[in-house]
Amino acid sequence: MLGLSLALPVAGAVSIALLRRSPNAREAASLLTAGALFAIVLRIYASVSGGGRPSLALAEPIPGISVTLEAEPLGVLFALVASFLWIVTTMYSIGYMRGNRESNQTRYYLFFAFAIASAMGVAFAGNLFTLFVFYELLSLTTFPLVTHAGTAKARRAGRVYLGILLTTSIAFLLLAIVWTYAVAGTLDFRQGGILAGEVAGAAVPVLLGLYVFGIGKAAVMPLHRWLPAAMVAPTPVSALLHAVAVVKAGVFAVLKVTVYVFGIDFLAEAGASAWLTWVAAATIILGSLVALTKDNLKARLAYSTVSQLSYVVLGAMLASTLGVGGGGAHIVTHAFGKITLFFCAGAIYVAAHKTEVSQMRGLGRTMPVTMAAFLIGALSVVGVPPLAGSVSKWYLLGATLDSGQIALAAVLVVSTLLNVAYLLPIPILAFLSKPEGETAGGGPQGGTVLNEAPAWCLIALSFVALGCIALIFWADRAFQLLQPIAAAAGG
Repeated sequence: MLGLSLALPVAGAVSIALLRRSPNAREAASLLTAGALFAIVLRIYASVSGGGRPSLALAEPIPGISVTLEAEPLGVLFALVASFLWIVTTMYSIGYMRGNRESNQTRYYLFFAFAIASAMGVAFAGNLFTLFVFYELLSLTTFPLVTHAGTAKARRAGRVYLGILLTTSIAFLLLAIVWTYAVAGTLDFRQGGILAGEVAGAAVPVLLGLYVFGIGKAAVMPLHRWLPAAMVAPTPVSALLHAVAVVKAGVFAVLKVTVYVFGIDFLAEAGASAWLTWVAAATIILGSLVALTKDNLKARLAYSTVSQLSYVVLGAMLASTLGVGGGGAHIVTHAFGKITLFFCAGAIYVAAHKTEVSQMRGLGRTMPVTMAAFLIGALSVVGVPPLAGSVSKWYLLGATLDSGQIALAAVLVVSTLLNVAYLLPIPILAFLSKPEGETAGGGPQGGTVLNEAPAWCLIALSFVALGCIALIFWADRAFQLLQPIAAAAGG
């Protein structure tokens, strides 16, 4: 199953290339591959939730350092999110790419499949070397998606995207991995970590900082510019970046390094992560403040993601069972909330050709399904019960209080208020304001005409919006899945 989790998306990419002259068959191949991958990940989940830790050695390019896959709770959680949302994003892409008459659609589906294969490699990495290899592959396979439009603006955005991600990973992450191997003699992920007793003093916070800033996909400020720059890509690519694979791979890697390389006990005793909790807190607040200033809808959502990612980083840096569990749960709940918002942004662009928040006035009358889904996604990201986002935020707030960090708890509360300030005015404008030029009868000609996005887009965005509600019953299970590794690592 582990081998198939990588091989199947690659085989799907080959099928997509072979079926390039038949769009219906090409898209069916993408959907079938996504569905089959999710079924495989469910099989792996069943094994891991039962206490199993299946592994598979693929190669040993360097003596003593192998490319190895291993399934453990945190990786399974990320793989479940990425594989399931690939299905929904493919459905959405069919409506968006056709409705917007995008060029190079085969290339888009092809590299999307390669990106998912890379994400599976990140999720099931059995050691730091494997994680680094697939982390880099994820950057390279998503680059053609970011530059999909082929315009000068898209190429500039692609250079920023790849430049920051490759520079941080080579200058910081690779250095941290080499340093780890030099002091610990291994790169394997182990319960409780591998660095306790091997590194001490000021070296611990420095090494941890190299990992956190070297994992640029976590978008911790000031290494976040690649994420807003990449918003030039089509909306389904934005969904891939923000919810399905890329940024989730970043915060997942931060959590994995925290638990399996440093170990929560070691970090807590050394106090090495304290300074990074404040870096995460600053990113949470600053990202939200910048989001407030953006009139462009995708730019506002991009800076919202910068802020929300550091919720997970903060949970990891608290070095506690509750923090790790809350961070893992937030990966899931934020994925569903943010993909809903991006799907709605894309639907608005396809149907109404509107991109600015100030243009949303009255849009709820012509696009009621889309804007209702946006409201649900926004409320989940804010953390309003009984939507799923409230569960992970509750755990993270509890983690700050349990650690005696009242100031960090205040940061989460203030951030939630800022979430309200930059997200809820959008559906309020859509539903409670009249569009410009509206007559007494409701529309320009006295009547309101529905103008929703293509059916595939509506089905996908409605499905993930319902997921924001349904996940309230599953988010706690995500926390419970992670609790054994966090408890074993940190008590």
